[in-house]
Parts: sequence; C-alpha cells; structure tokens
Amino acid sequence: MFKTFSTSWKAGIVLAGLLFSQASSAETAVNPAGDYAYFGFEPDIVTNYIRKGASLGYIRLTAEIMVAGNNNLELVEHHAPLLRAAVVEVFGRQPEDKIKSLAGREEIRRLCLTTINELLTQETGQPLAADILFTKYLYH
Repeated sequence: MFKTFSTSWKAGIVLAGLLFSQASSAETAVNPAGDYAYFGFEPDIVTNYIRKGASLGYIRLTAEIMVAGNNNLELVEHHAPLLRAAVVEVFGRQPEDKIKSLAGREEIRRLCLTTINELLTQETGQPLAADILFTKYLYH
C-alpha cells in the first residue's frame, strides 16, 4: 500500500514538473527574455457607470498594465492617454451588476486587456500588454 502511494506521489511530481515546463515554454514564446515591466495609470481612473434607475454611479480604480519587455514600456507610456480613454470608455458602458460582481469585474478586466491590445496593435503593430491588473477597485 505504501508503495502505491509512493509511486502516485512520484507520478504527481513528474506531472507537475511537466506542467511547469510547459507553462515556462509558453511564457518564453510570448516573451523570450522573460522580463516584464508595469505601467501604472497616474492619477487613478475615476469614471461613471450605469446604475439601476436613472442615476449614475462612480468607480475609482488603479490599473497597472503588465508589459512584455522593458523596451516596450516606453511605447505603452507614449500611448497612455489613448489607453486611459479606452479603459474609461469600457467602464462607462458597464451596468451596475457587472461592476459590483467578481465575475463581472473579471469580464471587464479581460475586455480592457483586449481593447488595449487592439489599440496597441493599431498604433505599434503588435499587442504589447501581457495583462492588466486592477490594484484598487472602489465603487459607489
């Protein structure tokens, strides 16, 4: 019985190693150097969203764009006003239910990332954002 557990345990370690090596190779394919930089929007983004009824709510968030490669950070910084306006527009179209739910917040985050990469592709010829993080997220 102990031998079976030992064999299963060893198989689990081998499987975990394979998964880790696949994740590392996928990361290397996206970013060969493996270095990332973060661009933060300053000041915080404050905008309105659609509340139930006729009133508007507001949201304040701090967003950080994870950029693949330090050289690309300057390009993202150059296009920051365009990217900021896109994030404000995405949040402005969202209903209250999405703003206030965790699943909705994740959907909004993905939409922001897609929108940012589409704009960066139009402007620079390549999608430079690896991810976007909301480090502060307050709504009322």
